Amino acid sequence: GLFLAMHYTADISSAFSSIAHISRDVQHGWLLRNLHANGASMFFICIYLHIGRGLYYGSYAFKETWNV
Repeated sequence: GLFLAMHYTADISSAFSSIAHISRDVQHGWLLRNLHANGASMFFICIYLHIGRGLYYGSYAFKETWNV
């Protein structure tokens, strides 16, 4: 994410061209961009699976679960 942020321009007129620059001109930029996007998707899939597992097993009903 930090490497992508160093090459990204948040201006409304040049945001898409900066993404194209990262994908085409930066060495292995296409790989970093895809790893970042897929990694974020995998993170949310794991979170949803974790929530689903807690609902399936009913662990929300245990008092110890809510001790923070």
